[in-house]
Amino acid sequence: MFFTTIYPLQFCIRKLKFFFLPLVLVLLSSCEGSVSQRQARAGNKAEFFPIERTPYIRPASPITALEERPSFWVDSVFNTLSPEERIAQLIVIEAFSNRGPAYEADVMRLIKKYKVGGIIFFQGGPVRQAKLTNRYQAASKVPLLIAMDAETGVGMRLDSTVQYPFQQMLGAIADNGMIYSMGAQVAAEFRRLGMHVNFAPVADINNNPHNPIISYRSFGENRLDVTGKSLAYMRGMQENGILAVAKHFPGHGDTNVDSHYDLPVIPFNRTRLDSLELYPFQELIRHGVGGVMVAHIHIPTLDSTKNVPATLSEPIVTDLLKNELEFNGLVFTDAMVMKGVTKYFKPGEAEVKALIAGNDVLERLKNVPKAISSIKQAIARGELSQQEIDRRCKRVLTIKQWLGLNKYKAIKLDHLYEDLNTSLADSTNRALAEAALTLLVNRKRMIPVRQGRHVTVATVSIGAKKPTTFQKLVNKQVTATNYVISRKAGKKETKALWKKLKKYDIIVVALYGPSIRPSNNLGYSKETKELVKKLANSKKAAVTLFDNAYTINQFPDIENSRALLLAYQPHYHAQEAAVKLLFGQLPSRGMLPVTVNKHFKYGDGINKDKSFITGPKSIL
Repeated sequence: MFFTTIYPLQFCIRKLKFFFLPLVLVLLSSCEGSVSQRQARAGNKAEFFPIERTPYIRPASPITALEERPSFWVDSVFNTLSPEERIAQLIVIEAFSNRGPAYEADVMRLIKKYKVGGIIFFQGGPVRQAKLTNRYQAASKVPLLIAMDAETGVGMRLDSTVQYPFQQMLGAIADNGMIYSMGAQVAAEFRRLGMHVNFAPVADINNNPHNPIISYRSFGENRLDVTGKSLAYMRGMQENGILAVAKHFPGHGDTNVDSHYDLPVIPFNRTRLDSLELYPFQELIRHGVGGVMVAHIHIPTLDSTKNVPATLSEPIVTDLLKNELEFNGLVFTDAMVMKGVTKYFKPGEAEVKALIAGNDVLERLKNVPKAISSIKQAIARGELSQQEIDRRCKRVLTIKQWLGLNKYKAIKLDHLYEDLNTSLADSTNRALAEAALTLLVNRKRMIPVRQGRHVTVATVSIGAKKPTTFQKLVNKQVTATNYVISRKAGKKETKALWKKLKKYDIIVVALYGPSIRPSNNLGYSKETKELVKKLANSKKAAVTLFDNAYTINQFPDIENSRALLLAYQPHYHAQEAAVKLLFGQLPSRGMLPVTVNKHFKYGDGINKDKSFITGPKSIL
C-alpha cells in the first residue's frame, strides 16, 4: 500500500535492483580475488587462507602476540585443520639443499601427506635453498615455519654466504652493541632467504674446558658476560623480525659428554643451577626471548627419573621453565635424532613424552608417521588431550602470523647472492675481528714488530699447505721469508725447519687448526708441538693462534713466547686484523672470555686504547 501510494511498484523494484546489484558484484569480485590469491599461493588447490576482517596489528614482541587472544587468521586456519594436521603443525622436519632430487621428493612427501608445520634447513647453497623453499611453501597447506641452526649466520650452513664469528670470539668483545648489530645483519639475511627462526643464541655458560660440544660456541664462563651478549644477539634478531631461540636449557656448559652421542648428566644442586646455569635463561625470558630450546641432558636434582633427558621431563619443561620461570614463548626440543634422547627412548615414544613434558615444537624427528601415530594413540589413552594439542597448534600459528606468514610471499631469486654478501656484512665482520683480538703476552715490547736495519724476519704457518693470507699480509709490512709445515709433520721435517728458523732475528708464527671452524683438538703431532715449544722459548717469536682459546693448553711453554696473540678463528678478517695489530696499526681491546690455565685466566688481555704504532718501537 505504501509503495503503490507513493511510487509505482515497478519503479521501486527497479530502484532496489540498481542498489543491490553493484553490492553483489563487489562481493563476488572479492570472493574471486580471495580464490586467486589462494590458488597462486597453493598451486590452484582449494585451500582456505582467509583474509583478515580487520587489519592485523603486529605486536612488538612475540610474547605479547602469544599472550593475546588468537586472531581471526589463526582461528580461521586452525578450523581448516583436522586433529591429525594440528599435531603435524607441532613438527619441524630437517631439509638439506645439497642432497639431490630423491631426498627433496621425500621432504615434499612429508609436507604434502602429513602437513608438517615447519622445516629446519642444514647444508646446501642459498639459491638452491631458496628454490626449494618456494616449492615447499607452494605445496604446503599452511605456510611453513622455516628455521636454521645458524649460530654464526647463514654461512654456518650455506656456501657462498657470510659467516660471522662463533660466540667465544664474540665473548672477547667489550662492546655488546657490536653483537646487536651482528644479530640485525643475521636477521636481514634470514629474511632475504625466507626464513623465520634461528636456533640462537647459545646461552650456555662454558666453565668446563673439556666440554666437547659447547666450548667455543659459548660466549664464555662468566654469567654476566654470557647474559649480556646473549641479550644483545637475541634483540638484534628479534627486533628485526626473526624469532630467537635461546639454548640449551637448563644449561649445557659444564659437561664432558656430547648429547649428540650420549646422555650427559649434570650433577649440580639447585643452588648452583640457580646461580649459574639458569641465570642467562632467566634474564632472556625477562626480556622477551620468543623461544627456548630444551637440551637432552639428565639433571637428577630437577628430575630424578632414571635416564630422562630434560627434553622429556615435565618437572623441567612445565614446572621449571613454564611455571616457575614464567616463560610464555614457544618451547622447542633439541633435535629428536640425537643419542641423548634416542639411546633410551624409541621414535614415537620420545615425541609423546616430549609433548607430555610441555614442549610446543618437536624438532628434527627420526620418523614423522610413527610420531603422529603414537601421539594419536596417546590422546586415545588419555595421556594427552586433543584440547592441549589444539592450544599448542594455535600458539604455533600465532607465531607464524607474527613472523608474517599470514601474508606469505615467495622468495625473489634475482640478486640473491649480492643481497647476502653486502659491504655492510663485510664491515661488520671486520669490526668484530678487530675488537676481539686478545693480546696475552708482549715481552720487551715485541709489538709493534719493526724491521730495523739488518734485521731478518721469517714467517711460518703451522697447519697450512701453502703460504696463508696472514703471511701474505705480513709480507706487505716487512721483507720476510715464508715457511709452511703440516700439523702432523714428523721429526725429519720439524728438525729441518727449526734449523732454518733459528737463524732469523724475528719469527712471526701462525698456528692453525684443521678447519675454518674452531676445534677442540688441533691434532698436532708430538714433533710439531715440540717445534712450537722451541719457537716459544726462542725469545724472538710472535705467535698468533687462530683457533679455540682452550687449545692454548695443547702447546707446552707457549706462555714463554715473546708475544702471544689470540685471534680465535682463521677467517680472512681475523688474519687481516692480527697483522694490523702485530705491526702497530690496531689497538688490542679483546679480553679472554674463559680461563684456559694458570697462566691465562678469564679477563686477561693487554688492552690499549690506541694503536701500538704511537708507542715505543720494538727494541729490534
